[in-house]
Amino acid sequence: MTRPAVETAFSSISRSPSGRTSPAAVWAALAIVYTVWGSTYLGIRVVVETMPPFLSAGFRFTVAGLVLGALLAWRRGPSVLKATRAQIGSTAVVGVLLLLGGNGLVVLAETSVPSGLAALLIAVVPAWVVLLRTAFGERPGAGAYLGVLLGLGGLAVLTLPGLSGEVRIGGVLTVIAATVMWSVGSFSSSRIPMPSDAFTASAYEMVFGGLACLIAGLVRGEHLGLDVTAFSARSWTALGYLVLFGSLLAFTAYAWLLQTAPLSLVATYAYVNPVVAVLLGALVLNEALTWPILLGGGIVVAGVCLIVSTERRG
Repeated sequence: MTRPAVETAFSSISRSPSGRTSPAAVWAALAIVYTVWGSTYLGIRVVVETMPPFLSAGFRFTVAGLVLGALLAWRRGPSVLKATRAQIGSTAVVGVLLLLGGNGLVVLAETSVPSGLAALLIAVVPAWVVLLRTAFGERPGAGAYLGVLLGLGGLAVLTLPGLSGEVRIGGVLTVIAATVMWSVGSFSSSRIPMPSDAFTASAYEMVFGGLACLIAGLVRGEHLGLDVTAFSARSWTALGYLVLFGSLLAFTAYAWLLQTAPLSLVATYAYVNPVVAVLLGALVLNEALTWPILLGGGIVVAGVCLIVSTERRG
């Protein structure tokens, strides 16, 4: 039998003979996060064409988490899922922050915001991380703070489509709220007790986050008058892609990176994903590339590049 894809991708190459994390494994995981997550914005936009946002997100992550947990138990034995009460509580907190607060709000926002614009707004995440680190007593450096100013300036330009009425300002603000939640979740994951195995942590995070999304969908009344037969084949296909690749593969890669690679390096996905997302949105969905999107996106990406380059030099 072959190993589950996520295990094969990382565990077979994650350790060098000296026991250290292999740079090849880190870059393989980053490549997955770069490309797959860049395409998930398009997938989300297609899903919400005919499916309710929080219920579809909840289904995506709950199924992915259960499947990953089952694969881990089958391959390594049930003991791999053992965790302390504190560790399980931490995965619940991180899962809710990342998947309900971060991804769930993005899914909701993409009912009214183009996928490329959503991705560009999310690129500001590293700026929030710098501010969080500062709040906890760290001093990232002048370059990082300049990058934050650039990122926030770009964020202001990106809100212009909402202020001008081209898209709903509520959707733009929802994405911005999602970036804050995602930043807090990412920042917290390296500072609270988590299961030592990143795959186990991913499974718990996806289940807890998925259940939280399902509850949010029920609270919003998304189940009322729900007609499953009205879901398009296109939306089902996109949802399947998000479960298998966006969640099982890419989210697991991200969780593994958070535990094994510097956060500043992990954060580089934030300026690669938007490029992929904007190109796919324009090519597949014919999303307009307006001047606020191009200018604001360029400023945000420049700010994030400055943050990451400063961090890596440090």
